[in-house]
Amino acid sequence: MAQPISTVTPETEYAEIHGWVHEIRDLGGLSFFLIRDRTGIIQVTIVKKKALEAVVEAAKAVSRESVVRVAGTVKGIEKAPGGRELVPDTFEIIALAAVPLPLDVSEKVPAELDTRLDGRYLDARRPRVTAVFQVRSCVLGVIHELLYAEGFINIQTPKVVAAATEGGTELFPIAYFEKEAFLNQSPQLYKQMMMAAGFEKVFEIGPIFRAEEHNTTRHLNEATSIDVEVSFADHHDVMDLLERIIVEVYSRVADTCPAALAQLGTDLDVPKAPFPRLPYAEAIDIASSRIEEDLAYGDDMGTAAERALGEEMGEHYFITDWPTEIKPYYAMPYEDDPGICKAFDLMHPRMELSSGAQRVHDHDLLVSRIESKGLSAESFEFYLEPFRYGMPPHAGWGLGAERLVMTMLDLPNIREAVLFPRDRHRLTP
Repeated sequence: MAQPISTVTPETEYAEIHGWVHEIRDLGGLSFFLIRDRTGIIQVTIVKKKALEAVVEAAKAVSRESVVRVAGTVKGIEKAPGGRELVPDTFEIIALAAVPLPLDVSEKVPAELDTRLDGRYLDARRPRVTAVFQVRSCVLGVIHELLYAEGFINIQTPKVVAAATEGGTELFPIAYFEKEAFLNQSPQLYKQMMMAAGFEKVFEIGPIFRAEEHNTTRHLNEATSIDVEVSFADHHDVMDLLERIIVEVYSRVADTCPAALAQLGTDLDVPKAPFPRLPYAEAIDIASSRIEEDLAYGDDMGTAAERALGEEMGEHYFITDWPTEIKPYYAMPYEDDPGICKAFDLMHPRMELSSGAQRVHDHDLLVSRIESKGLSAESFEFYLEPFRYGMPPHAGWGLGAERLVMTMLDLPNIREAVLFPRDRHRLTP
């Protein structure tokens, strides 16, 4: 049984490894190979006069990124990666890679992002790319663990739906037998229905689809949303939960992924709680003064405003108390000031990460709010019906997994945080 390269030390004495040929250097009588698996890289050294003929012949025939099985003696050597080298008595080519390669996995020759995504199977072999997805895996694992520990039930909701979450725009229509259907924008309606079912605390981590015609470094048309909903809770309760999760995720990644962070050159700064909570009215004033643009109360936060606020705040923060009219119909207005609702956005200095709110749980108010948005309450009857039969007060949020990883690792493009991105132009691979 082969062992992970990261576990091979000079004290191992003899090891068998499986991996890819990362680099080759042939110096005539001496050949050096760097062999890579997902855990690390080790130097394999062949002295041709001393090596078995089968080893020498395989070494001559092998190409970069071929899959090999190598076994032999392990020795300590200061200049080699990890301070050790393997001198093989077995060098077997399992799968020979064609030449030339579509892109350079060793990163000596840089490639544009589109080229990398076209050859993602090769791009993902690059240690820096592997590191991103090791961190992403850790992030999602920690969130699962934390929510289970807090008593949440993991649910799965439909991705093929008959009605939009927030109306008929930004939807991907699909053929569904004789019916009209769409890819779901959000699990919002279904997780609220589970509050009526008495589940009390639910979460889902799954895909969402938005037919937005953006072509930016921060938007995707298929993304992964981390969604929660909590009964007998208000917006403050779920903001506190979100804040705890962000702090714990950063802390756990810093503790458990040091090799991946080092590979990325990332010095992770764990956020400090509590996060500032900035009312929307103050946020608009700050952004307007910094970008020298007259932003009116009721305007949404554009990219320039978000950037200006991020520079001012310099840390994670919440924007709270949004105007009711610019938030979805399910956001609960304040009883004493219905023009403001109990909605919030979690912001990183670079961008928005999450939106949430205490929800409207009264049936008649919800119908009124739906109709105030120019939507037909009849189209939402399947959603509205549970509100007739004992819907508790509840609140929740959705957090973008890709944006969380992107901002955590300071990635330049959100496509770096997903294996096979879907945007306005990319449908393959």
